[in-house]
Order: sequence, then C-alpha cells, then structure tokens
Amino acid sequence: MSSLAPTKSFADATKDRRTYYALSNESTVPDARIHEIVKDAILHTPSAFNSQTSRAVVLLGQEHVKMWDITVEVYKQQLPEEKFNQANKRFQGFRAGYGTILFYEDTDTVREFQDKFKTYEDKFPGWSEQTNGMHQFVVWTALEAEGLGVNLQHYNPLIDVRLETEFKVPPTWNLKAQMVFGKPTSGPAVPNKEFKPVEERMKVFGAK
Repeated sequence: MSSLAPTKSFADATKDRRTYYALSNESTVPDARIHEIVKDAILHTPSAFNSQTSRAVVLLGQEHVKMWDITVEVYKQQLPEEKFNQANKRFQGFRAGYGTILFYEDTDTVREFQDKFKTYEDKFPGWSEQTNGMHQFVVWTALEAEGLGVNLQHYNPLIDVRLETEFKVPPTWNLKAQMVFGKPTSGPAVPNKEFKPVEERMKVFGAK
C-alpha cells in the first residue's frame, strides 16, 4: 500500500490520460513512488495463463539522458542529415523529460508457455503483446494520476543492441516501447480528443 495517495482516481486518470510532449526534467512525486508504480504494474497486471512475460527498465536522471543520447547516436548513423535534424528535435524533447520506462517482453518465457500449452502455441505471441500493452496503460494512467505528463515512443529495434549493452538487458528481452515522462510544461498534444460514437463501438445484452 502506497504512503502517497494519487492526486486523482484511476477512473478519472483514465479519462484524463493524454499524450504530453512538452516535459521538464522535474517530477511531481519522489523516485520511490515511480518505482512503486512500475513494480505494482509488473506484479499485478494480468497476463494469459499468468505467464508474466512483461519486463520493465526504469531510467531516471542521467540514465534517462544517456538512453536518449544513445538514440541520437544510432539514428544519426542511420538517417540522411535532413531527416536526422528533424528527428533530433523530437529526441531532444524526450531527453528533456525526467525519465523513461523501457517495456520489454521476455521471449524465453513466451516460448516456455508455448511448449507447455501446445494447444495455444500460436496464441501466446499475441497474448504477450496484449499484456505488454496493458502494462503500458496501467503505468501511463498511474503516472497521469500523479500529475505527470507522458508520451510513448517506438524507436526499437534500431536501439535495442546498444540498450542491451548499456543497461545490461538480457538478450531474450524484446523491446516494445519507450515511455517518456516528466512534469508537463504545456498542455497535451491533443487537448480536445474526438470520440467516435460509443453506440458504434459497444453492445450490451441482458442489462437490467
């Protein structure tokens, strides 16, 4: 049980959750609270057959900066100068945040459950992606509840090997996403989100 109550309920944070690109290298909560949020997500987010395939690496302070410096180095070698200059503006925005959470799936564990449950062998890779998405959502929403701004990036697989080396990530961990967070310095990227009619997206049967 956390000693710090979030600033809003999980339901309200779900409704308020948005993408924030303008972030500072400040946090609204102590590092211990960030650690706790990710730990709770890893422990309690569901997975098919309780396979627990998701993994996370939390990077704060200079380790966060280092991760984006690595990304800059890798993409500078891969992109033409004009395209790199455009991408680098985004990289510097992410670098300016407070931290990054790397989300992985453990391919060894996925294969273990494929071997264990042959009937569903072809399903486990998809279920693995689903649980990783749930972990990302749980953490994102929990950070929103603490007043932090978040954006989600996908610069894998080009950065995978460098991050494995730098942060001692097991080679069986497959990188899925990079979640950047920090104290917002302006509003969300899309303040007024448009919604398709719920009636077209949801059906209810047997309600009283």
